Amino acid sequence: MEGFSWKLFLLSCLCAAEGSAQDFGQTQFICTSVPKDVDLCTAAMQNSGPAEDLKTTIIQLRETVLQQKETIVNQKETIKELTSKLSRCESQSLPAAAGPGGKRPGGKNTMGDVSRGTADTLAQLGQTLQSLKQRLENLEQYSRGNNSVQANSLKDLLQNKIDDMEKQVLSRVNIEESKPGHRNESDQRNKVETTLSSLHDRISDLEKGKETRPADRFQLTFPLRTNYMYAKATRTLPEMYSFSVCLWIKSSASPGLGTPFSYAVPGQANELVLIEWGNNPMEFLINDKVAKLPFSINDGKWHHLCITWTIRDGIWEAFQDGVKQGHGENLAPYHPIKADGVLVLGQEQDSLGGGFDATQAYVGELAHLNIWNRKLSATEIANLANCNSKAFVGNVFSWTESNIEIFGGATKWTFEPCSSIN
Repeated sequence: MEGFSWKLFLLSCLCAAEGSAQDFGQTQFICTSVPKDVDLCTAAMQNSGPAEDLKTTIIQLRETVLQQKETIVNQKETIKELTSKLSRCESQSLPAAAGPGGKRPGGKNTMGDVSRGTADTLAQLGQTLQSLKQRLENLEQYSRGNNSVQANSLKDLLQNKIDDMEKQVLSRVNIEESKPGHRNESDQRNKVETTLSSLHDRISDLEKGKETRPADRFQLTFPLRTNYMYAKATRTLPEMYSFSVCLWIKSSASPGLGTPFSYAVPGQANELVLIEWGNNPMEFLINDKVAKLPFSINDGKWHHLCITWTIRDGIWEAFQDGVKQGHGENLAPYHPIKADGVLVLGQEQDSLGGGFDATQAYVGELAHLNIWNRKLSATEIANLANCNSKAFVGNVFSWTESNIEIFGGATKWTFEPCSSIN
C-alpha cells in the first residue's frame, strides 16, 4: 500500500461494505485503494453500477414527490386566498351598525355610500371569480398530468368552494339590488353571471375526465330564488292534442318550490305551467286552466313525476315515483297545445320568454325532462320511474345537453338516474 494511508484504505473498505449491505442484502468486503484527494463514499459508489442506477431512480422519485407536494400546497393556498377575498368583499359591502343620523359609531356619515359600495362590491366579486377561473385552469392542467387521489380530492374541494361562493355572490347581488334607491348594476351582475357559468362548465369538463359524459346524464341546479337564473330549450314544441311530460325533481324549498318549467306561446304566457307557489299545492296549468296535483315532494329527496293529458274532455293523470296519485277531467278540454312557443326551466313566464318573478322561481334540482305527444301507459311510466331498460326518451322534447341552454348562474352536474337518487 505504498503512497497511500492505511487509514484511508480501511475507511474505503467500510464505505463500500456499508453501501452493499444497504442495497443488496448479501454482502462481501471489497477493498479498493483511493487517493487522498478523492471523497471515499463517492469513489465507492462510482464503482457499483446497480447502486448508481438505484440512486438515480431515488432522486427522480424524490423530485416527483416534491413537485406534487408543491402543487398541493399551492392549491390549498388558493382556496385559503379565495376564502379571504370573499370575506373582505362581504365586510366591504356590509356597513357597521349605524347610529342616529346614519352614522357609524366612529362618526363617519354613511348616507351616501350605498350606491358606490354596491358597485365596488360587485367589481371585487368579479375580480375574485376571475382569479378563481385562473386557478381552476391550473388545476385542470394538474389533473390532466396527474390522475391521482390527491388531484381528485383537490378538485372536489375546489368544486365545493365554488358552489358556496356562487350562493354567497348571488345572495349579495339580490340584497344589494333590493335596497331602496339602488341604481341598476346590470353590467357588473352580467359579468359575474358569465364567469359563474364559465366556471361550472369547466368543472363539468373536469368531472367528465377522459371519458365523455353521455348527453342525457346531467341535472340542472337552481340554488336561489332570482328573476334571472333559468334554463331554456333550444327547440320549441309542435301542436299537440295529447301529451305526457315526465321529469326527476329534488327540492326542499319552502314555502313552495316554485316553477320547474313553463311553456309560453304568442298571446298566452301560461300555455303549460307546473308550479308550486307559496303555501298552495302544486298546480298544472293548460291555457290558464288549473288542476291541483296531489304531489308531496319538497322533502329534499329525488322524485319522479309524470303528468298525462288528452284533449278530449281534458282528462289528466298525475304519477309520483311510478304510482298514480290523482286524476281528473275538464282541464282545458278541446284546446290543442299551440306550437312555436318558448320552454323555460326554473321560471314562470309572464311574457314570451321573459317577465320572470323571483317569488315564482324554482329552487332545487331537476333532470330528465322529457315530453311525448301522446299519453303514456302506466307501465311505461313505471319503467321510467324505476330506470327499467325499457325506458325511453321523449319524441317531442328529449333531455340532452344540446337541447338546453343555461343562464344567470344555473348549473349542470352529472346525474345518473336511480344510482344518484337520495
